[in-house]
Amino acid sequence: MDPKTVYLIAALMMLANGGVLGLMHGDLPHSLRPSAVSWRVSTLVHACGCLLFLVQDLAPRAVMLPLGNALFVLGFTGYWRALRQFYGAPDSPWIWLPAIAGGGGVFWYNLVQPDMAARVAVLTLTWLFILGACVWHLHSQKRRARASSRRVMTGLFVGVMVFMLLRLAYFLIAGVPPGYRVSDGAYWINVASPLVVAAIPVIGTTAFLLMCSERIRRQWERAASTDYLTGLANRRTLADTGERRFAAGGGFSEARPGMGVALVDIDHFKQVNDRYGHAIGDVALKQVAERLEAACRETELPARQGGEEFVVLFEAVDAAGARAAGERLRQAVAAQPFMAGELKLAITVSIGVAVRAPGDAGFDDLLRRADAALYAAKAAGRNRVECAALEIEGGIPNYREPVQHPTP
Repeated sequence: MDPKTVYLIAALMMLANGGVLGLMHGDLPHSLRPSAVSWRVSTLVHACGCLLFLVQDLAPRAVMLPLGNALFVLGFTGYWRALRQFYGAPDSPWIWLPAIAGGGGVFWYNLVQPDMAARVAVLTLTWLFILGACVWHLHSQKRRARASSRRVMTGLFVGVMVFMLLRLAYFLIAGVPPGYRVSDGAYWINVASPLVVAAIPVIGTTAFLLMCSERIRRQWERAASTDYLTGLANRRTLADTGERRFAAGGGFSEARPGMGVALVDIDHFKQVNDRYGHAIGDVALKQVAERLEAACRETELPARQGGEEFVVLFEAVDAAGARAAGERLRQAVAAQPFMAGELKLAITVSIGVAVRAPGDAGFDDLLRRADAALYAAKAAGRNRVECAALEIEGGIPNYREPVQHPTP
């Protein structure tokens, strides 16, 4: 295939992809629009670069070729910026320095000191640096974003980098033939280069749209499973997770620890709302949620039950372990006063804990016993932990002794 035909097809596909991305712009969340704009502009810049190579014979080649290459460098830098914006990295003008240096080198070795090999080397090294930065940024997000589209995007950038290395090796080993022109179809490298360069604007745009789609899907899933105010798991997620863990725990056994639950209630929360207003009450709820979450271990799930009530699920605990875990949560809340501007209040919680018993038919039974223990904690003076009774045949002691703490 003629290289000019390849450049024409690539330019048309880039323009089409940029147009599709533009049409979808209004449907994207505001958080994704800056990165989508950067990606679309970069795709259009690449298309302009292809068009310059297509019409290179209509103007001085000494100007058209370096200008086209400079547009490709700017386009790749724009993709780097788009990925940084997508993952929330701060915008920085320094990312444009490689493009400026590489573009300047291309113009130097084309206009001031013509040297085809040096120009190819400078251009390739600039591309490799920018593409490598894109790969590093995508790879650094693997724990945060495990979407398959991110892996496809990473593989695409790596593939282009490998081709650029092979292209550089080709020119360094074989040398630049006399009278060489990038539009000459006699050289396979001239046909392959525009195809590979077009891979990111064309295939990469599809992968980018999939990344946006997966981000939106995860946001909706998170919104459906978390409490809007505190960011903890909501009541629905708590019920689903609790039933699942209860079913996975198997039957009751004295020999092994089982599932436990802590029901947490903020002491005198109604007085906070009545005296300072619901806005302050919401801030207090957020702070309590943050402290509970920080105090939880990896296998423990904190959730908001509703109002001022929170629930924490424990795995593999006995009555003593559940009580100790409840005490850890109580201390995490009471350790520091609640702060809202100049307002400073002592916030405490009462906690009822329960562990799985043979009479529990489901998670609701476990939660109901924890609620009874919470009621006992409040009746006994608040800011304390009570453990629900555990009575089974064979005579296991009644774990109902409260952990004593003075009420502030």
